[in-house]
Amino acid sequence: MSHELEGHHALICGASRGIGRATAARLSEMGARTTLLARDGEALEALAHELKERGGDSRALVADLESPALAETLRAHLSAHGGVDIVIHNTGGPPAGPLREATTQDLMVAFRRHVISAQTIQQATLPHMKERGYGRFIQVLSTSVKEPIPNLGVSNIIRAAMASWAKSLSRELPPGITINNILPGFTDTDRLSSLKEAVAARTGQSHDAVLKGWIDQVPEGRLASPDETAAAIAFLAGPEAGYIRGVSLAVDGGRTRSI
Repeated sequence: MSHELEGHHALICGASRGIGRATAARLSEMGARTTLLARDGEALEALAHELKERGGDSRALVADLESPALAETLRAHLSAHGGVDIVIHNTGGPPAGPLREATTQDLMVAFRRHVISAQTIQQATLPHMKERGYGRFIQVLSTSVKEPIPNLGVSNIIRAAMASWAKSLSRELPPGITINNILPGFTDTDRLSSLKEAVAARTGQSHDAVLKGWIDQVPEGRLASPDETAAAIAFLAGPEAGYIRGVSLAVDGGRTRSI
């Protein structure tokens, strides 16, 4: 175990699987106390137990980022377990589909899950960060922040909104407290598997053909592993990234064409 984050308390949203799970493991290995947040209590408890067996200090927090009770849930947890100074805001994207077919309810749900929950968590955790003079907010978004992705209409909108939220907040946070975005590309997660099935159903292609089409767009010639994305998140969470603020870092194997 390394010690770069010893003495810090990290809240990892969406920790039950994929990028969130890999990030929780990475931050725990770096010495941070971790609070694992997701809706799947059984998966969270299993991960918390696993991290404790490796020498970490970890606990589960079963919560729904869309719930109106999120603020109250956070306040109770922070009161019992101490303030958080690293926040990984990571949540599943909206279902695939063209924007023209999205309902207003689809947009409202996405806005509540992403922007409203991020604002709620920020307001719950920032006072402790100010007291310590150290804080990291890291948003796990998408390369659609830079280049909208076909057939992900609602996701494109909400990811861009989150990037704008983060950039605006980056100008307001005091010294020592930063916010940055990670933009994963094609990453080997359950979310990508769901998108692959949706594309295959919509186009009539086989799953293998869909996957090949994606990989052909990536100069690295493969999918990312969640651990690779977690490594970038861990760097931004640490003290060495203290002069990085308000950026959107693509972890996409070079797929994004924009500068």
